[in-house]
Amino acid sequence: MLYPRMNEARLLADLGGVWSFRTAQAEGYPEAWAQKPLEEAMTMAVPASYNDQKDDVNLRGHYGWAVYQRTFTPPRHLGEDRAVLRFAAVTHAAEVWLNGEKLGGHKGGFLPFEFDVTGALRPGENLLTVAVDNRVNYATLPVGNEGTIAFFGSDNPGIPSIELAKTRCRPQNRPNFDFFNYAGITRPVRLYTTPRDYIEDITLVTDLAGTDALVRYSVKTAGEGTVRVTVLDETGATAAQAEGPSGQIVIPHARLWEPGNAYLYRARVTFGQDVYEQPFGVRTVQVEGTKFLINGKPFYFKGFGKHEDSFFRGRGMDECLNVKDVSLIRWMGANSFRTSHYPYAEEMYDLCDREGIVVIDETPAVGIGAGPDRDPYALMRIREHHEEVIRDMIDRDKNHPCVVMWSLANEPDTEHFPQSAYDYFRPLYDLAHALDPQNRPVTLVACQNDYTKDLITRTMDVCCFNRYYGWYNLSGDLDAACDAWNTELDFWQSLGKPVMVTEYGTDTYPGIHNVNAEMFSEEFQAEYYRRINEVFDRRPFFIGEHVWNFADFATIQGPMRVDGNKKGLLTRDRRPKLAAHSFRRRWREIPDFWDKGRD
Repeated sequence: MLYPRMNEARLLADLGGVWSFRTAQAEGYPEAWAQKPLEEAMTMAVPASYNDQKDDVNLRGHYGWAVYQRTFTPPRHLGEDRAVLRFAAVTHAAEVWLNGEKLGGHKGGFLPFEFDVTGALRPGENLLTVAVDNRVNYATLPVGNEGTIAFFGSDNPGIPSIELAKTRCRPQNRPNFDFFNYAGITRPVRLYTTPRDYIEDITLVTDLAGTDALVRYSVKTAGEGTVRVTVLDETGATAAQAEGPSGQIVIPHARLWEPGNAYLYRARVTFGQDVYEQPFGVRTVQVEGTKFLINGKPFYFKGFGKHEDSFFRGRGMDECLNVKDVSLIRWMGANSFRTSHYPYAEEMYDLCDREGIVVIDETPAVGIGAGPDRDPYALMRIREHHEEVIRDMIDRDKNHPCVVMWSLANEPDTEHFPQSAYDYFRPLYDLAHALDPQNRPVTLVACQNDYTKDLITRTMDVCCFNRYYGWYNLSGDLDAACDAWNTELDFWQSLGKPVMVTEYGTDTYPGIHNVNAEMFSEEFQAEYYRRINEVFDRRPFFIGEHVWNFADFATIQGPMRVDGNKKGLLTRDRRPKLAAHSFRRRWREIPDFWDKGRD
């Protein structure tokens, strides 16, 4: 799906702003609300999560449906153009109405969907209504618990008052994931136009032939016309040209897209009266032995797991915050991050393309686990939706040079039901490879587990895992934590594959200082990373370190969290903790391209 851009052939109107809003019930909303202006409505900003915009505990903890509404007037000069209403993301499910007529629905809270509204728009004022369902359960990604199971901790079993109280709890979301279940119209809503004969999609795949770039292209169109492709360099000069819906273009003496040194070309595609420009970078990605190669050179991942999370906006798209975060990523000497635990807003990928930041793109498949005695792959109703998300994520992000690897899931249960996990994820691995025209490496992120029983992680192109030796286990004992790391890395070394850590860290409360490095202090966080990083540096097959987390973030309330997760190198308002300065010194000394086997 093409990102909406305005040019001489396409009009683009942003429908963000302050909408009318009201909550509905858990199981649904009155469809009569879509027929006329909402009554008893409050104001709500779009794009943004609705949870923290109002000082209302019932809104923050709302369970079920809510309804947004606004009016808009399209310009008279649309003429015969095709009109499309596009939603970049609505969390977690949506139903859309225009002028009292239902356009359709969408499941999944982190990827775009759109409706052709050419015949549905009226002259003058139009009424747009969007119903949003924030519920998570065994059929959604991310996964929510069903029944009375809680995510954090467990009550003492067998106490009658507790068991009875569980049965009387009000209906509520019980996320099986450790971040707040922000919901609403979280990303932009736009109306755009195209000619009736239009460009539907563009696919670009680059390769290198000496100093030249080979660009395989494919253009999907609707209607009649001739496809012409012109490749423009960053000065706007023509670098190459071709005609036809598919083919190969040669860019002589091409400039490469590299981490920290991005160079972007534009493929200007014309088809009849339609025009679209697709930015792209010339770069290659592959796994060779224990190395991860970008443009044929061994790359070392320095960076973070991250969240779309900020005060007031929740998970709402914020261009200013994106720019600030990328600035801080570069300030710390990092070169990459993982979109934990869902695909991010498209604007962030565009920014990373421009800034040369490497991205591991992850599906929202987090929370696939139900305890040691319950097989989640038999219990949960997610397989078809998981496939759909992989298709849509790759379709949306396939042309971004910043995206170098797909992550199928975060911390699924691969230990208690190893064969079920293998049977579930192996076809998804094959699907991702089949769908991606660039055939990027594919991984999944394993949780703290008995890695000797895990059958699927070792089959990924890159072995990625989250480990908290010294924090959740072996708590505070860094000698023991390093010993555990060395023991485990001996196992992974025997597999002959590239390995990286995608989460490791400690909850750290800003301003807590100790002479001795003890848990929760800033000194402990810095010392924890110093000791464990020394272990990584001795392993040539170890290709990257992603800290958990870039910045503190909001979570559901519970006994394990005080005002959210505090594992950030930065506070939630982006102030550095002591360890951020430590990593800045470390990462600025480690080159992006680091062949550890030859050092």
